[in-house]
Amino acid sequence: MKALIIGGAGFVGGYLVNELTAHGFEVHATRLENESISEKCTIHILDILKKDDIINIFNSVSPDVVYHLAAQSSVALSWKKPQLTAGVNIIGSINVLEAFRECENSANMRLVLIGSGEEYGYIRPEACPISENQPLNPANIYAMTKACQEMTGKIYARAYNLDIVMVRAFNHSGAKQSSIFVISDFCRQIAEIESGRKSPEICVGNLSAMRDFTDVRDIVRAYRLLADKGISGSVYNVGRGKAVSIQHILDTALNFSAVHIDVKTDPKRMRASDTPIIEPDVSKIFADTGWKAEISLEKTIEDTLDYWREEYKKCQI
Repeated sequence: MKALIIGGAGFVGGYLVNELTAHGFEVHATRLENESISEKCTIHILDILKKDDIINIFNSVSPDVVYHLAAQSSVALSWKKPQLTAGVNIIGSINVLEAFRECENSANMRLVLIGSGEEYGYIRPEACPISENQPLNPANIYAMTKACQEMTGKIYARAYNLDIVMVRAFNHSGAKQSSIFVISDFCRQIAEIESGRKSPEICVGNLSAMRDFTDVRDIVRAYRLLADKGISGSVYNVGRGKAVSIQHILDTALNFSAVHIDVKTDPKRMRASDTPIIEPDVSKIFADTGWKAEISLEKTIEDTLDYWREEYKKCQI
């Protein structure tokens, strides 16, 4: 079996390369000119804003399954750079879908479109856990672009009879994740304090919001299983199925700290708009694939903190 990962240089891409390789896939992955991929796979340079280049890669690789991971995936950055977010996440995804439709091997390919639990947006707490039938009501620019990607994917699946599985992935974290994301941010700050590079004070934003967090290693296992067993044209929530507060994330991370740390609220870390709680119903993916999250949240936080500790140790050498 042959897999192509579009956006393989990102945080999830590296883990997906390893997951697929471990299960016997011949793995190809794309990256931008200024990016790098350290995992072992066949690498292709690709900008998804260039549709003809996507077609050429589809035709030359002739994959059995394509994972579309390339995206501007930061909610915070989407408020600051909405045009960039829309360009990559909407126009880029349309280019991928058009290339899928036009390529020589489209009848024998499956495309896994990676969306986000953020697409649900403003929801009432009593609506949780949210099933895939819940109407989408995006609350930020990133979520809007991912909802648009999914709707476009559904149109292409129906209109052109393409084999497409769509995912609404909830928050995921782990070692090597950018510190623009909350778990990695807290862990980076703690490691920086422990190394003596920062005063013993951690800066935080809104701690009351509740989100569903899953280890990235569980997430990529879900993607592999959905490519194998997911129903074409269907949408799947992927997450732990239990929301926790950002306060809980912070407290857990601080419990692993080797030093006492004070907490300071930073107004700059507050989002322009925030949803109080997002928690998924993950019964559908379990029913169709048998997947469920296995790695504990505590393990994810501990591993992420250890990663940042090692990064700061390297700086001392």
